[in-house]
Amino acid sequence: MAEEEQSAATDDNNSPVIQPQSIYVKDVSFETPNSPEIFTARWEPEVSMLMDSTDKDLGDDIYEVVLSFTVTVKVDEKTAYLAEVHQAGIFTLKGMTPEQLHRTQHVFCLRFLHPYAVAAITDLISKGGFPQFLLPLVNFVKRYSERYENAEKVSEPEAS
Repeated sequence: MAEEEQSAATDDNNSPVIQPQSIYVKDVSFETPNSPEIFTARWEPEVSMLMDSTDKDLGDDIYEVVLSFTVTVKVDEKTAYLAEVHQAGIFTLKGMTPEQLHRTQHVFCLRFLHPYAVAAITDLISKGGFPQFLLPLVNFVKRYSERYENAEKVSEPEAS
């Protein structure tokens, strides 16, 4: 059985291998610093959201990739809640150039983790007693291009 799984993960043409191994919540936090008073305030929320990601080489073509979301909601300048989730995954990633590996970690792996992170954030907020919050869709290809490819163009010296 394990041999069948392994052979399915590798290709006779030496094409890249992308195989999720484990998905887990690495860190989670939920705070309602102004409760219970915040529940009596008129609900006109100001929402801010931060998203970040990290990756870590675990050796033997195995990598941990972490997608982090922090959602802060304020009502009348007071924090209603702060929800933070670090959704992680361990992936086997083989047969790639360093550039392909980096792009796979920051596009494919984050795309794979996103629904899990959304579910965790949504669950925290609703269990905290607040109205449903839906995270916006993320275009990870566009984000990657803006964050890494455009940064390379800026940092390249111009020819004289």
